[in-house]
Amino acid sequence: MYFLAPGLRAAIVAIHQLPKTPDTLWLRVLGRGKVQERAIDELEALPDNNSYKEIGLELLYNLRNNLAAEKKTNETDRELIMRLKPLYQQEKEQIQQQSRQEGRQEGRQEGRQEERRTTIENLLRVRFGSIDNELQSIVETILPLSPEEFTPLLIQLSREELLVRFGRQS
Repeated sequence: MYFLAPGLRAAIVAIHQLPKTPDTLWLRVLGRGKVQERAIDELEALPDNNSYKEIGLELLYNLRNNLAAEKKTNETDRELIMRLKPLYQQEKEQIQQQSRQEGRQEGRQEGRQEERRTTIENLLRVRFGSIDNELQSIVETILPLSPEEFTPLLIQLSREELLVRFGRQS
């Protein structure tokens, strides 16, 4: 780094002369040619859960998209766009896979919730013959309880006790 006069509060960074350390990775990514290529390789080699990698790749994708949107690009920019394309595709696939996993997990959670609702309603139906509006109104309040918690309550408490405990206050 070459600092200019103190009054200017500026410096010139010779990116190609920076040491190859994690601290200089961001600046080296901004470089050109081999310096930039090596920095992108270093960024790509970081573990997937590394925040530097996530943020760095996101910034590079933004740069790639901005360069791709330009009407006039030079050879260096086109090479950078091509270099980043596989990384972009890989990240996109990882995001899609993560989204599918989250969707499956959400589906399982909804399934468990629906199963719990059915169990509560069945216990109320067996116990009281049918589920009227008052009993239906307490189902949502009982849902957060575990089966170990709600089963004895639904079996032991009277209709009035259930309504007082989980619904209307009389």
